[in-house]
Amino acid sequence: RQPRLAPAATGRIELLAPYNREEAVRELDGFSHIWVVFVFHDTKRETWKPTVRPPRLGGNRRVGVFASRSPERPNPIGLSLLTLDGVQTGEGRVILQVSNLDLIDGTPVLDIKPYVPYADSVAGARAGFAPWAPDSHLPVRFSDTAQQQLQQFTMQYPALEALIVQVLQQDPRPAYQDKTADSERVFGMRLYDLEIKWQLQNGVMQVLEVITQQAS
Repeated sequence: RQPRLAPAATGRIELLAPYNREEAVRELDGFSHIWVVFVFHDTKRETWKPTVRPPRLGGNRRVGVFASRSPERPNPIGLSLLTLDGVQTGEGRVILQVSNLDLIDGTPVLDIKPYVPYADSVAGARAGFAPWAPDSHLPVRFSDTAQQQLQQFTMQYPALEALIVQVLQQDPRPAYQDKTADSERVFGMRLYDLEIKWQLQNGVMQVLEVITQQAS
């Protein structure tokens, strides 16, 4: 839901022509973090609403859209602070390796700017209804089946187990779900080209399956 909550979420940003020039990223590798301006291209909304229900407030309270980070905006433009792990250039390609990612595959990137601590970090800043990071101490367990399936993908996705744990610790159930009660409902989410099936059981996020996503 936000960058920096799942450090194992890694990815790459590839610059396309005419921006794939080495001089366009000259000295960018001297910065540890970058601001990425992007488009919420997968939020299909023909109209916008002046208020939204942030998951942080349990989905039960409305706030102004401009007081939220909801992807449902008048203009679907997003801003994320990502960790810059490396810059690769050569043969007409420019690729930025990033982590703490909160974007999905194929997200169009509009602009990239370096994070500058003296200008971008504000001591004592107020954060309204989100003054601190969400609790991320939910225990996560893998069923025997899921653990065996996980082994099939460790070569392709070395940090897959850590990523699943970090995402589920944020409790990605719908905001309206009763957080105090267990649910028999089985949830699914996509990571890479995989489908992760999971369920809350006795206060534990239980991963049931890790399978290749079925073509629709």
